[in-house]
Amino acid sequence: MTTSNASDSAVHAYTREMAMIHQVFRRESRLLADLVQDVRPADTARARILAEHWRLYSIGLHAHHTGEDEMLWPVLLPHLDLDAEQVLAMEAQHRELSEGISEVQVLMDRWQAKALSEDRDELAEALRRHHRQLCAHLDEEERQVMPLVALHVNEKEWHAVGERGLAKTPRNRLMIALGAILEDASPEERREFLARLPVPARVLWKLLGQRQYRRETDRIRGRRTTG
Repeated sequence: MTTSNASDSAVHAYTREMAMIHQVFRRESRLLADLVQDVRPADTARARILAEHWRLYSIGLHAHHTGEDEMLWPVLLPHLDLDAEQVLAMEAQHRELSEGISEVQVLMDRWQAKALSEDRDELAEALRRHHRQLCAHLDEEERQVMPLVALHVNEKEWHAVGERGLAKTPRNRLMIALGAILEDASPEERREFLARLPVPARVLWKLLGQRQYRRETDRIRGRRTTG
């Protein structure tokens, strides 16, 4: 069986970067359930805003998972023997999460049409189930699989996964995606992540991106904080 040094892998750049990305999905899935629950009956304008936020969130999560399935796991699996079961479990969990996302989408479409309170409550509960299922998956991936990635995936292979994710992000959403990743990062994580970006991207973030992200979060969250 492949073994790993947990203390080393815990601080590896790959595992740290993946945890930052995972935190985006943890936070936004939690907030979505709370924000939907707070919507007043018949407030279809607010429902449409949150439905669009869900659409972008679910597209991003799908792109993240397909990136792992298509580019990360195939690179990792040839290096493993018994630990391969852990990677195959991730693929199975991705399929299960897709089923839950489809359920939420049906309920989201129904709710945003009239913003009825009974539809809102059913949708909020489905979002909470999605959040719990997602967090359990991400926790397991970080605990069981990312240490294997840190051991067996080289810099070029890891960079290719990131480039795929970047290519899947619309250009007008790049600064919003960056803000989402940096929001809950520690000062050290922020410095390291920004240092890996091209200089023009860092300048754009400083001059325009931070304000763009704040406007976006204010529009989606209203007065609600992330705490």
